[in-house]
Amino acid sequence: MRELTFSSAIEDALAQAMAADERVVVFGEDVAGLRMNLYARFGEARVRPAPISESAFLGAAVGAAMAGLRPVVEVMLVDFIPVAVDALVNQAAKLDAFSGGRWQAPVVVRATCGGGYGDGGQHEQALWAWLAHIPGLSVVVPASPDDAGGLLLGALAHGGPAVFLEHKLLAEDWLDYLGSGGRTNLSYDIPPAGARGPVPDTWEPIPLGLSRTRREGGDLTIAGVGVAVHRALAAAERLATERGAQAAVLDLRSVQPLDREAVVAAVQRSGRLLVVDEDYRDFGLSGELAATVLEAGIPARFARVCVEDTIPYDRRREERALPSVDRIFAAALRLLQG
Repeated sequence: MRELTFSSAIEDALAQAMAADERVVVFGEDVAGLRMNLYARFGEARVRPAPISESAFLGAAVGAAMAGLRPVVEVMLVDFIPVAVDALVNQAAKLDAFSGGRWQAPVVVRATCGGGYGDGGQHEQALWAWLAHIPGLSVVVPASPDDAGGLLLGALAHGGPAVFLEHKLLAEDWLDYLGSGGRTNLSYDIPPAGARGPVPDTWEPIPLGLSRTRREGGDLTIAGVGVAVHRALAAAERLATERGAQAAVLDLRSVQPLDREAVVAAVQRSGRLLVVDEDYRDFGLSGELAATVLEAGIPARFARVCVEDTIPYDRRREERALPSVDRIFAAALRLLQG
């Protein structure tokens, strides 16, 4: 086993995929610089810089995928996907259904997501529930380097359009570029187990829609994706130390497809579900998980810790708006008292 950072694991897995399949190409804004190693190895024909026009190069990616390529397109921030939403939502996602399975658009859209570094509500959104709402579109949110590389290969092998979201507190090369800008007076609560960790020597695809139990426990189930998984693990350890309660932590890995069976099985054991979601609360992932449990006929107690409004620029207000270990711990205590 090797040890890589979150971002390096994704690039390493992508390099393996490009070496194995010449149909895999990369393009997007500034990719010659951002993916310098890939650019040097595979050349401009397969790592193609694009103008700052998300609608143009994502539209081109859909066409390239229909023609037989396997494009990996970088949109930088998930907040910018709405600029190009027609190509993704109205074309790529519906192609399989409209053609009776004769056409697919196997394009993977890489984008960063999430807050916690002071960039405000136009650059720190998650939006995974909004994207997952569209039939035919997969949405993947890894939480650790080993999952990041494997899930990227899983998204490439999936056969349809997928959005691959990388939380910026895990992607070390984004923090300086977007947040601190070289300033030394800022610090970020970066989960070390997510930002760097062991990875396999050779990557294998991780199928989409399979969750991962990060911690066992029978008193409470905490579910989430991305950085929320690490916040949940910290809160679970605090619950065990301070209250003697054992919380299971379920890393969903993908929002669509969603591992409903694992959620139902975990809540059947614990009788309590706490969803930690850095996306918006209303009409989001947390409500979908609550509905999944109810439709399975489980009489469980439920709570959620989510983003409830536009994320503010002010760092102190931002910290209160985003799910934190303290908010998760407090919500868990309320559930355990019932």
